[in-house]
Amino acid sequence: MDSENGDGRRQQTGDLPRELRGAAVVLRPATEADVPTLDRIVREPEVAAWWSVPDDYHDMLAILVDDEVIGAIQFSEETDPEFRHATIDIFLTAGRHGKGLGTDAVRTLAHWLIHERGHHRLTIDPAAANTAAVHSYRKVGFKPVGIMRAYGRDYRTGGWTDGLLMDLLADELT
Repeated sequence: MDSENGDGRRQQTGDLPRELRGAAVVLRPATEADVPTLDRIVREPEVAAWWSVPDDYHDMLAILVDDEVIGAIQFSEETDPEFRHATIDIFLTAGRHGKGLGTDAVRTLAHWLIHERGHHRLTIDPAAANTAAVHSYRKVGFKPVGIMRAYGRDYRTGGWTDGLLMDLLADELT
């Protein structure tokens, strides 16, 4: 089942993996039981600075460490053969920041998107000011492409903030 997410890209909602295992994390489709935890996490001040509350958590993969839900990761796929690629987005509870778990989750999903879904290119677009996220994505192999000016809403000020477009080619995955 496909659904269009607000920016015209196609999300493959029927094609979520059953379970992906990273070095420390497990990714699996979010369930109804995960929604209160994910909703609490996305509202933490350290997370809410970069994320809005999603309309629906069911198209996301819950990120677990030792059976504890610590965040979520999602992907969307551009299916037009001329521009085929996938995008990734992620949030983690603030108490788990800086421990390499986000890097592990992004690397795990990137591996699946490249090796199982056949993508040659992935993108991710953190706020340019989110230096911790940028550092994490660089560890996976993502490289900065450019600044997208006034790209996303700054939830702290209500204004606009710049985004950093980063991409990863299949042979650059570390």
